[in-house]
Amino acid sequence: MTGNRQDVLFLPENQNLVKIGTINTCQYPLFLAPMEDVSDELFRRQCKSYGADVVFTEFVSSEAMIRHVRKTMKKMVIHDEERPIGIQIYGTKPDSMAEAARIATEANPDLIDINFGCPVRKIAMKGGGAGLLQDIPKMISITSAVVNATHLPVTVKTRLGWDDHHKEIVKIAEMLQDVGILAITIHGRTREQMYRGTADWTLIGEVKNNPRMHIPIIGNGDIDSPEKARYAFDTYGVDGIMIGRVSVGRPSVFRDIRHYLDTGILLPPLTLVRQVDELRSLVSGSVELLGERIGILHVRRHMAHCFKGLPDFRELRIHMLRTENVQELNSIFDEIVRKYS
Repeated sequence: MTGNRQDVLFLPENQNLVKIGTINTCQYPLFLAPMEDVSDELFRRQCKSYGADVVFTEFVSSEAMIRHVRKTMKKMVIHDEERPIGIQIYGTKPDSMAEAARIATEANPDLIDINFGCPVRKIAMKGGGAGLLQDIPKMISITSAVVNATHLPVTVKTRLGWDDHHKEIVKIAEMLQDVGILAITIHGRTREQMYRGTADWTLIGEVKNNPRMHIPIIGNGDIDSPEKARYAFDTYGVDGIMIGRVSVGRPSVFRDIRHYLDTGILLPPLTLVRQVDELRSLVSGSVELLGERIGILHVRRHMAHCFKGLPDFRELRIHMLRTENVQELNSIFDEIVRKYS
């Protein structure tokens, strides 16, 4: 193992501080999940501005990193205003993952996260992401290789198990801790579930209450409101919560949850004008980085989740999601403000 990690582990006696390596967060930290084609630098900065404590890059392939694929390397560009930030890597070979960890370390993140949770078929069925839940010894071997390849804190994101018959997360969490990870995020579903059904937090709570565990346990799955976040902290005792899909098109969810955790008061939703301004900013930044057509296409997943509940909005939504022209899109935004605010 690289370096002496004993002095940077989670300190349970200080209930107002959660530490992951040298990263200090508040008592109830909120994490932005790494999401492919979503958690790019623009969206990460938005979520940060609304109160996300720790953010992650999109997950990056170890093999593509080793080959220095340009698109992959661009995903690891980070900025100081995003800190603390982690780079999430995935792969199937210990040697490749160790080399990827060394490359990621050179990008100067605050931590490196290993993806053992992605359920997407093209990754899991090739033995990556959640696919490694079918090969626990290999999962541990990869983790050990990554830990020993970097001086940075290493964390893991995974699921309860491969399917309902193999929910082995309590044992897996112990084994991962034993080879040197400094925090674990657990999504409360199996790989077989994908994103269906309801996340089961009971096993996340079992991991947290396991007396052998002394690293932070971060819960993930179905936290889409301030009340659910509060319940998760109070009921399952987790050290942090990771927010994923609900933040798409709604980065202000971090503001809503943070304010409620700190004060017990629910904030009113963002005004329509503020929502539109946020979208304009996201579109503008995306177009600047990727060009007009690709930049707009990249932001569509956010636009698709905005303005829910507006009456008679279907045709305007279709128009908004089909245009590939910035000027036309801004005209649509203007019409939304005129019609609904």
